[in-house]
Amino acid sequence: MASINTGKPTRFFSPHPHQNTPCTRTHQIASLALVVATFFFTRLFDHSLGPCSSPYRKSFSAEKSQDDVVLWPLRGYGPYLNLKIYVYDEEEIDGLNLLLYGRNGKISSQACVKGQWGTQVKIHRLLLESTFRTRKKEEADLFFVPSYVKCVRMMGGLNDKEINQTYVKVLSQMPYFRLSGGRNHIFVFPSGAGAHLFKSWSTYLNRSIILTPEGDRTDKRDTSAFSTWKDIIIPGNIDDGMTAHKDRLVDPLPLSRRKYLANYLGRAQGKVGRLQLIDLARQYPDKLESPELKFSGPSKLGRTEYFQHLRNAKFCLAPRGESSWTLRFYESFFVECVPVILSDQVELPFQNVVDYTQISIKWPSTRIGTQLLDYLESIPDKIIEEMIANGRKIRCLWVYAPESESCSAFSGILWELQKKVRQFHQSAETFWLHNGSIVNRDLVEFSKWQSPMPLP
Repeated sequence: MASINTGKPTRFFSPHPHQNTPCTRTHQIASLALVVATFFFTRLFDHSLGPCSSPYRKSFSAEKSQDDVVLWPLRGYGPYLNLKIYVYDEEEIDGLNLLLYGRNGKISSQACVKGQWGTQVKIHRLLLESTFRTRKKEEADLFFVPSYVKCVRMMGGLNDKEINQTYVKVLSQMPYFRLSGGRNHIFVFPSGAGAHLFKSWSTYLNRSIILTPEGDRTDKRDTSAFSTWKDIIIPGNIDDGMTAHKDRLVDPLPLSRRKYLANYLGRAQGKVGRLQLIDLARQYPDKLESPELKFSGPSKLGRTEYFQHLRNAKFCLAPRGESSWTLRFYESFFVECVPVILSDQVELPFQNVVDYTQISIKWPSTRIGTQLLDYLESIPDKIIEEMIANGRKIRCLWVYAPESESCSAFSGILWELQKKVRQFHQSAETFWLHNGSIVNRDLVEFSKWQSPMPLP
């Protein structure tokens, strides 16, 4: 039906079409107030009801607490943490228990939780207790593959060939790994070797999410196993005796009571930078401490003695070793000395939300010498105190604490994982039809795929 043009302006949604009420300034203000109020209450309603829609999804507000300790920054993540992670059980996949306890099953998780590779155990345990864990594969955003393979290898539980064969066997029994080409599967490789512990990582895990403290491993191999696009740098595993809220192994010393300008607590390992620091300590023993660290015997430093040495300087020097990362960087925050990074290729965790220039110094590894000591000596104590205070605020991000803690390494990793979630997954060996069903190359529907499956 055609409209009739009366020559008058059309008035949409008028409740009284036959009245010609003038629009006054009062009406305009009232309308604006109504719009603002509607927006406010809509947001309030969304925030109060939205996060409760699923028992597996927990929301953390991105803000700061009253004492200015970081809960978690909004920038780069969005306002809510919203994940469902499936954790593979050691009994559901043949061979997975070998990657956890070795060929004879005699390696305990408690033995593996200690040392630099303890993150592989801690992250697994935290996910098992997490509110973001789901027991339904079909609703999972991500899949976690538990493995203590670094510990197992170091303790003689599996050799390199057995590790490689076992990983391939395990992956071939995971239909969801095949479905996405591994893109939504998470692996922890907690040492400097990174994913190279699995010799065939570049064939099978080149799309998977790797959690590792190591961002560069090209010194002995042609290819780094770390990708800034898909992988996540995690903090190293600090001794629990130092990260506890109270009754720590040692407490920090006031700057005025510290004997040295700087220290280096580490072994030479034949590395140029470390050898230079040890030689520098011999030249300037009153400024730089570098005690010899022995593996065994009466001169070996115990846990407490190690941190007593570490806390006795204003600056803790952290050169690269076999790889670019070093645990000493993280340890320094708990004795409250300023870490000085002497590793040019190092990658640090949570870089999009932590300003490392406020809490540490990075110095060229090619300039280790008296120039470094002169520079550190020129920094006023007031500046050092400010850097220590800033580090005190964010060091909770290096602690593998339960998600009930507002600030922890685990919470940080969850936020990073959320950025890796994709609504849609594909691989070269998965296909989909007009009705949305997923099939393999033989047009077999996903629900009917049989193990073992050829891997992508």
